Amino acid sequence: MTKKQNSNVPAIIVCILLFGMISFVTNLASPMGDVLKNQFGVPNWMGTLGVLCNFIAYAVMGIPAGNMLQNLGYKKTALIAVAVGFTGVGIQTIAGLLAGNAAFGVYLLGAFVAGFSMCMLNIVVNPMLNKLAGGGNKGNQLVQVGGSFNSLMGTAVIFLTGVFVPSIVDAKISQVFPLMGIALAIFAIAFIVVLFTNIPENAPAAAVKGEKSQYGPMSFRHFVLGAICIFIYVGVEVGIPNVLQKWLNTVSTPAIAGTVTATYWLLMLVGRLAGAALGAKVSAKTMLSVVSAVGACLTLGAIFLSPETMVNLPVFKGTAGFGMASVPVNAALLVLCGLCTSVMWGGIFNLAVEGLGKYTEKASGIFMALVCGGGILPLLQNAIVDGTGNYLVSYWVIVAGMAYMLFYALVGSKNVNKDIPVE
Repeated sequence: MTKKQNSNVPAIIVCILLFGMISFVTNLASPMGDVLKNQFGVPNWMGTLGVLCNFIAYAVMGIPAGNMLQNLGYKKTALIAVAVGFTGVGIQTIAGLLAGNAAFGVYLLGAFVAGFSMCMLNIVVNPMLNKLAGGGNKGNQLVQVGGSFNSLMGTAVIFLTGVFVPSIVDAKISQVFPLMGIALAIFAIAFIVVLFTNIPENAPAAAVKGEKSQYGPMSFRHFVLGAICIFIYVGVEVGIPNVLQKWLNTVSTPAIAGTVTATYWLLMLVGRLAGAALGAKVSAKTMLSVVSAVGACLTLGAIFLSPETMVNLPVFKGTAGFGMASVPVNAALLVLCGLCTSVMWGGIFNLAVEGLGKYTEKASGIFMALVCGGGILPLLQNAIVDGTGNYLVSYWVIVAGMAYMLFYALVGSKNVNKDIPVE
């Protein structure tokens, strides 16, 4: 390893940590919905407002963040993203010190601000890590490492929330201060390291003269349908474990509910590793078709099977430590959906930008804005829970989402606009 590469090691480590922080902060919003529900006595859909605020920030910041990266470069954008993340988590922490309804509003504000940071980090961290590694195979390898750490942190935060909140009935924001403290510390360290690290930047793009093109990403039917697919996918990915943990909290302990839900995110890690291994042999269309169909079948099984049918899963039982516990078979089927959702993003993205040429970068910004589906569909699911009193009925939203993704893989992903110039 050269001296220059050695000098990038601290920043590479921080980038990998930031990969994890994206998932850590984002996934914390789901179990916090139970905390908000019980601390403030609000219905399920209001408890999910934290998730909504976190993801709706993507709709606001997706395209501006892309422009920021282009105009300010990797280092300045990364520093701003980290500072905003520290501020957002800090506001959420302050909410835990307040009393009454004001605390609820302050927490939602913090979730919204944190969402801005997650959006910016998503846009900047992937290419920045690739650059720090020198590009090529090394860059791709480190991006995969970052993605794996993202899954691990997503798993950890769900599990740890169950540990720190032993009784969901008496749950309070202040009980998750240790998790917020971890996030604040990593953001602070990341800011200092990035500030003093030399990060290679792209040369400013020359201004393009002449008339603007009459076309854009939205001129392509397969991209438009793919953008809708990304909106639905993120809602499905978040909605499955969000409602699952709420349901399990009503039939078991928070520790068991947290462990089972964390297993969903752990299986997403397994699925991503398997997807990376099979990616060169299996097309994105085939992969998305199979996982959408299997995911729909698993979800339908969870809806129709009796919750009285129990299966044993390895869980954390709180003071009793680790062991086997009986959980409804429905929960096990929903956990297995993590293997399916793990590879959907990559498949949808690849199919949607195929043939876009010079419009690909702008398409990426639109995709990032539509990540807001991760806040909207879970809100819809929780509204159905409140209206019907049945958690499993809400999973018809997931079935519909899986069906659309299957349609997109089989039919909607075909590029019917090949006459549009893309060079």
